[in-house]
Amino acid sequence: MKFRQEKDSMGQLDVPENALYGATTQRALLNFPISDLRFSRTFIKSIAEIKRCAAETNLELGAIEKNISDEIIKAAEAVSDGKYDEEFVVDIFQTGSGTSTNMNANEVISNVAIKNLGGEIGSRNPVHPNDHVNKGQSSNDVIPTAIHIAGCIGITESLIPSLEKLKNSLSEKSEEFWDVIKTGRTHLQDATPIRLGQEFLGYSGQIDESIKRAKNSLSELSILALGGTAVGTGIGMQKGFSKKVIEKLSKRFKINFTESSNHFHSQSTIDSIVSSSGNLKTIAVSLMKIGNDIRWLGSGPRAGIGEIELPEVQPGSSIMPGKVNPVIAESLTMACAQVIGNDQTINIAGQSGNFELNVMMPVAAYNLLQSIDLLASSSNNFALQCIDGLKSTNRGPESVQNGLAICTALAPKIGYDNAAKIAHMASETGETILEVAKRETDYSHEELVAILNAESMTEPS
Repeated sequence: MKFRQEKDSMGQLDVPENALYGATTQRALLNFPISDLRFSRTFIKSIAEIKRCAAETNLELGAIEKNISDEIIKAAEAVSDGKYDEEFVVDIFQTGSGTSTNMNANEVISNVAIKNLGGEIGSRNPVHPNDHVNKGQSSNDVIPTAIHIAGCIGITESLIPSLEKLKNSLSEKSEEFWDVIKTGRTHLQDATPIRLGQEFLGYSGQIDESIKRAKNSLSELSILALGGTAVGTGIGMQKGFSKKVIEKLSKRFKINFTESSNHFHSQSTIDSIVSSSGNLKTIAVSLMKIGNDIRWLGSGPRAGIGEIELPEVQPGSSIMPGKVNPVIAESLTMACAQVIGNDQTINIAGQSGNFELNVMMPVAAYNLLQSIDLLASSSNNFALQCIDGLKSTNRGPESVQNGLAICTALAPKIGYDNAAKIAHMASETGETILEVAKRETDYSHEELVAILNAESMTEPS
């Protein structure tokens, strides 16, 4: 590999000849050979858009020349569109402020602009990564701003639409299954009858609440730290810079971003990220519950519950012919487990700021954005490849009259103790509740059939 020599504040350094990043990024590559984890596409897009809007604003404020601004804008747009993703090479496990990644962006945008102008890559002339691309900014306000923007993009464009699709799928199944009467279950034991559609109505309600939680996260993440620069004071930034940049970002993304009213809070903590991750964790918990219920309801087909039939999407076993497993639901629950784990990482990260700066922003960003992506893709896949294709079976309705819990309907008529006695007798003899009740009560067959009508037990009497 051929190298070029660059000079930064620490001295001379060899940088790969054709790399569009510079010496600061190269030092980060040498310092942090930790993992293969990198910032997501949405994050790179977000930081590029910050640089673009900053260049526009600096031109308006007379802080940089028009030709410099124009080239930064063009280069930032190319980065935003994903044309230079391979140049974003810094490991997630880096400097806690994300300075290495901010400089990675500054250097790439600077060198793309220099290249477009016919200059020498790495020369920092005529477009300087610090003096021009980073003007009015600090890593300490750019990185948390980029995290928030990327989170908002993911929630707006992916997570909420995916959850809405899943909610609609569950609601449609609720309507389809409304007339299917089955045995309810509490403590994994038989309970009073319930409509299969009512169970699915419960699942739909969980996702409705999940959508609200996603929107709550959106409201928190839409508040941006930009404007605080190094420690929240705004040093090195012209008056009005951050307000103008945030207005431009709002127009670019069609999201109502606002500037933090307390930069000392928004830069010294990642409380909004911690809170948003908590919402994502709760969504994951809801999805895991639904996924596991679907697995149980479809278990069997002959030795399990088997009240629903899951779509067959792939052979289930390498050794057992004809076996079909609930793989889509399993995939969902694993994604949820990852999100729950991500939340714990973010909780630890949230505690790890000292004084004016949180020093775990990159790992918090990675986990937050991964959680959003996982929940979006897995919930959409669950809807399309599992819920939409579900069918009810006869197992649920067939089990109702053989169940013992329908004796609950007798309790108001003959008392709790007498109803319990009938249930115990039915359990011991293998008879139905109806059969025992005909023998042990004074009610006629017709009266008992009416009392023990399963459909009437699915709503208040």
